[in-house]
Amino acid sequence: MIRSFRNKALERFFATGEGRRLSVQNPKRIANILRALDDAARPEDMNLPGFRFHTLVGRDRGRYAVTASGNWRITFGWSEGDAIDVDLEDYH
Repeated sequence: MIRSFRNKALERFFATGEGRRLSVQNPKRIANILRALDDAARPEDMNLPGFRFHTLVGRDRGRYAVTASGNWRITFGWSEGDAIDVDLEDYH
């Protein structure tokens, strides 16, 4: 389950489907990723074909990411069975 967001536009999109303020071209893909993340019981459940799931290192150690579109990634932490601090980030 998704417990918290860092990105307010992403949170609004998850709650309402309003994707106008998202920075990516394919809101349908974002919706699929968020549904999978909301259903996940552990971070590794996001290791699905095409998501390019990976663990982050360095200053973001302990967080995870999946590819949203081009340089964009959905990143998240994990705590007590829930996704936390879900964000949409440009890697470049």
